[in-house]
Amino acid sequence: AAEVMEVFDRSPTDKELVSQAKALCRDYINSRLIRAGVSWSKPEYNVPVPGGKLAEVSTILLRLGDELEYIRPNVYRNIARQLNISLHSETVVTDAFLAVAAQIFTAGITWGKVVSLYAVAAGLAVDCVRHAQPAMVHTIVDCLGEFVRKTLVTWLKRRGGWADITKCVVNTDPSLRSHWLVAAVCSFGHFLKAIFFILLPER
Repeated sequence: AAEVMEVFDRSPTDKELVSQAKALCRDYINSRLIRAGVSWSKPEYNVPVPGGKLAEVSTILLRLGDELEYIRPNVYRNIARQLNISLHSETVVTDAFLAVAAQIFTAGITWGKVVSLYAVAAGLAVDCVRHAQPAMVHTIVDCLGEFVRKTLVTWLKRRGGWADITKCVVNTDPSLRSHWLVAAVCSFGHFLKAIFFILLPER
């Protein structure tokens, strides 16, 4: 798997983009679990920690996530309660996550929305671990990978892969740096409420 992580010198394949997406997701979730002070045993299977360029991408993704979560703290916390879902059924969790993901990207793809997708995955993962469903974390990671494969791979390829996110933070001027965030937040409004109504008929 190590060679999968260092393919930034050429066009990445779909498979590589998906495996990188999942590695980034595990990293993001891990940092959020640590921050939430939730004890959680490391995954049983041996997963490579992002190295090289992917580690840089991961750092940036987390930093952008911090900004997004700071602007909209209530959106990314207690997601299960906001969606009013049980965390005991894999189907319910994956359906809810995919419905939120689809909603985020209804009006096109931006890096801001990609970051929000990760923030939602992590928020949901924290809920799962808090409710004694740690195995569900792997389900969420796989689910995000599947969503990336179906919906984001073409867009990522056009941008040359995950490393393109580094362009979001080239500009450190605080008055300008919010441009990508604003795009994420505006399109966002009350998306969880919208999802709640999409999921309602299921019950």
